[in-house]
Amino acid sequence: MAPAVGRTAIAGARRGRDDVSDTPTSGSSRLNTGVAHNARVWNYWIGGKDNYEVDQQVGEHVATMFPIIRDIARADRDFLGRAVRHLAADRGVRQFLDIGTGLPTVDNTHEIAQRIAPDARIVYVDNDPIVLAHARTLLTSTHDGVTDYIDADVHDPAAILERAGRTLDFTRPVAVMMLGILNFVLDYDKARDIVRQVLADVPSGSYLVLTHPTFDDELGGAGQIPAMEFWNENATPPITARSGTDIAAFFEGLDLLDPGLVSCSRWRADANSPVVVPQFGAVAVKP
Repeated sequence: MAPAVGRTAIAGARRGRDDVSDTPTSGSSRLNTGVAHNARVWNYWIGGKDNYEVDQQVGEHVATMFPIIRDIARADRDFLGRAVRHLAADRGVRQFLDIGTGLPTVDNTHEIAQRIAPDARIVYVDNDPIVLAHARTLLTSTHDGVTDYIDADVHDPAAILERAGRTLDFTRPVAVMMLGILNFVLDYDKARDIVRQVLADVPSGSYLVLTHPTFDDELGGAGQIPAMEFWNENATPPITARSGTDIAAFFEGLDLLDPGLVSCSRWRADANSPVVVPQFGAVAVKP
């Protein structure tokens, strides 16, 4: 859920375990602990410790208004794991561009991918100051793989692609991960344009992995509208939900993998999957 909303592009990478370039630290000057921030509140909801009292207070209030929010946070994280495992193990994907990384927890994208394919290359994109402070944790890699980190803005896909191209080979398939990030791009046309720009630079056989909150009643989404209104008055950055129809349009021109666009808690989940959550998720391939 953590958006990449910065204006600079500073990268640090680890190639194997010993080749370490500079770890990004520029985000510390942007840290504001007086206002709840989505990356820290999300971390609080999934049981993390990288948050402040203001994040906990807002997180608790939102959870009181919309109790399923913790289930959404966990379901989104579990979806990431299933999607990365499927792409790395079953689809042979060896490159991942993870936009809107958020705070590191366990089983981050590079850890899952490199357990399956030690030569996998992963580029993370975010700009949250606390995420930057944890970049040293993120920037670990197998000896044969590469993990890179870019401090960049989701609203500037050209800058993301330029920097990511220093680590990823855009002549080979890339899995573009956009989990809980486009809901922080309030202008719908702009959000669609961001997706189009990123996918235009990756070749056939690349994938889009995306989650997004919805207000559709079929997933019980209407209940989160008051909670989002509270969030937008008391936390940053502002957020929006969208209809399933609008979310489906992000996949225009792509081929959806089964089971299509569904609650992220149900995407290729086992029979004991949790309750349906109002967060759509899907994976699609560029033909």
